[in-house]
Amino acid sequence: MTKLKQISLCVTLLVGSAIADAQERKVVSRQEPAYPPIAERMKLHGTVKLKIWIHADGTVRRLEYIGGHPLLAESALRAVKAWLYQPAARESTAVIELRF
Repeated sequence: MTKLKQISLCVTLLVGSAIADAQERKVVSRQEPAYPPIAERMKLHGTVKLKIWIHADGTVRRLEYIGGHPLLAESALRAVKAWLYQPAARESTAVIELRF
């Protein structure tokens, strides 16, 4: 096996294990986002997509707004910041979608 193939295989395995770690972590405590009053008056519905960085202890370290209606995003970010995941051996990331 050539060096390039070996390196490629190692990278693939490492990325795959990181993705598997993030997908295996379950939410232990989940706060539902509040539906913003202005969005309710506008009859606004949709999905907010977020990327989450989760500490090894299960707390949410960082959030990144990826997409969705901006009026719904703040409520989604506030709620997900309070979520608690199962502890793991290392920090992981996840991408989630919240429907309003």
